[in-house]
Amino acid sequence: MKALKKIMTPARTIGAIALVATLALGACGASGAASSGGGATSATASVAVAGTNGDTTAPPTAADALASNAKASYLKDSDWKASDAVDVTLSGTTATSSSDAVSVSDGVLTISKAGVYKLSGSFTGKVVVAAGAEDQVVLILDNATITSTTGAAIEATSGDDLVLSLQGTSTITDGTYTGDEEANAAIYADMDLTITGAGTLNVTSGASDAITSKDDLYVLSGTINATASDDGLRGKDSLTVAGGTVTVNAGGDALKSDQDNDDTKGYVSIVDGTVTLTSGGDGIDAYTDAIVTGGTLSITSGGGASAGKPSTGSAKGIKAQTYIIVDGGVTTIDAGDDAIHSDGALRLSSGTISAASGDDGVHTEVAAVLDGASVTVTQSNEALEGGLITISDGTVDLTSSDDGINASGSITVEAGLAAVAESSSDSTASDTATTTTDPTAPGGMGPGGPGGGGMGPGGPGDGGGSMEDTGEQLTITGGTVTVNANGDGLDSNGSLTISGGTTTVYGPASGANGALDSNGAMSITGGTVIAFATGEMVETPTTTDGQGWVSASATGSAGSTVTITDANGSVLGTYTSLKAFGNVIYSTSGMTNGSTYTVSVDGAETSATAREGGGMGGGMGPGGQGGQPPAGGPGQGGKPPAGGPGEGGQPPAAPQN
Repeated sequence: MKALKKIMTPARTIGAIALVATLALGACGASGAASSGGGATSATASVAVAGTNGDTTAPPTAADALASNAKASYLKDSDWKASDAVDVTLSGTTATSSSDAVSVSDGVLTISKAGVYKLSGSFTGKVVVAAGAEDQVVLILDNATITSTTGAAIEATSGDDLVLSLQGTSTITDGTYTGDEEANAAIYADMDLTITGAGTLNVTSGASDAITSKDDLYVLSGTINATASDDGLRGKDSLTVAGGTVTVNAGGDALKSDQDNDDTKGYVSIVDGTVTLTSGGDGIDAYTDAIVTGGTLSITSGGGASAGKPSTGSAKGIKAQTYIIVDGGVTTIDAGDDAIHSDGALRLSSGTISAASGDDGVHTEVAAVLDGASVTVTQSNEALEGGLITISDGTVDLTSSDDGINASGSITVEAGLAAVAESSSDSTASDTATTTTDPTAPGGMGPGGPGGGGMGPGGPGDGGGSMEDTGEQLTITGGTVTVNANGDGLDSNGSLTISGGTTTVYGPASGANGALDSNGAMSITGGTVIAFATGEMVETPTTTDGQGWVSASATGSAGSTVTITDANGSVLGTYTSLKAFGNVIYSTSGMTNGSTYTVSVDGAETSATAREGGGMGGGMGPGGQGGQPPAGGPGQGGKPPAGGPGEGGQPPAAPQN
């Protein structure tokens, strides 16, 4: 598979490895620190060395990714003249034409030379293009109906280029297949295929694909309605929709490119047009890249999100093994499986994306960059998941039944390759965090922060430990991010860094999940953060760098108004919660550490002191056995900040080794 291979062409090396390097460097300020709990191991992202022709400080743009791919071959309308067309009149099982390049025998119409041919009428049989190796053949389908009884209806077996130019409404239907034909589509071209014109093409395959090119398939214009028992449109080397209206209803994948022996091919590109895809399998399946730069794209795969993830097979909205890049257009996805899934990396730079998923909304095995697109996930298991996640711009609105944003996955190309090999591209990467036990840590979830759960140091306990920092990175530097999660809101198996933008998190209304959750270092150095969570698990920044923040035990309901004011009574922010909560975390520019702030919920005020550092303010329940708190006995722990020490059972008179 392309970008995850250890050996790649120089142009493609630039892409995959540079992206991984960028994400690691972009979040380097938050990486490598141990978790707040004792005994957690630290990890840093490994930055691979890129080739000599790439910029390792920025992920690939759509233009860069396309430039590194092989250029699609197609014929422009200006490359041929409709006035040169030779008329071919179809009638039953025969046809008439003045050209000696047209012949009919036993229900097979054969075109043997380069040229422009206008087909009109109705034909029961097969149209075969068997021209010279360097020949270019244009078929103008002028209200033509071609119905095959065996195999493909239009079969181009030899030639350099085939053009289908649409006039009026033409209908193409294949017949039955014996199983040993290479031509496995109603329209099949063993060469580059261009579709153009102002007419309509209705293609139906009852047993195989609708339209297939063994080289490049390029749609310039026209209206295409494709119905297929298997794949809809398939360009082996590449598939490009640059205009027109394309509607596909496929039992397999709707749009597909599957060249697997050249890492510059096997891509799907949506440039313009109106594309509507309904598929039993994937909406778009690209062996290498899936790139959207314009147009209107609507995908329903696997029966949609309401159908849920299939037990077998893949029903993703957009799937690619190297890059998924969206840089323009309007994309709507309703997927039974992941809405957007890359085995390598993805970048969402501009345009509008709306997704509902039976599994993950946006998933990548390695790196995800959101730097300008408007992304809305209305239904998902986890809304955004990847090993290295950076949000620098755009509007991101995520809803999930589990974690909203989950930095879980691979942080190197090699690890990504291993993960895909282990689970296959049709399976999402599992959470790589593991639990470690520190014999010096108290019971519960580790030491509390200032004003936190108060489980002080002591002897060994059997109730907790910490989670391992495995190097993943979740970095927010800008944009507007809103997360509504029933699991953790922002969750990183490694570091969590917020340095800009506006981040709003509605965490779970109940249960042992938090609005913010990080196994490694957590820092807020800029921007505005408001996070609502239960009082059962509260985690706060761990570093001493950055702006002030408050964490207050404040209870409210869905619809409650929360106002944060400073000591002078100036309002810093007013918010309305979407769900019930027991804790509020707030940080914004200008907050002074050590100053007192007031968090008001529907008029009920709670004072909190801004501070840096601190760990998990509330535990996950009772603490472990043992562990003598300094100058104190057991208490009622497991509370958010301002709570007391943990419920740990009666400690011994002295710490035990």
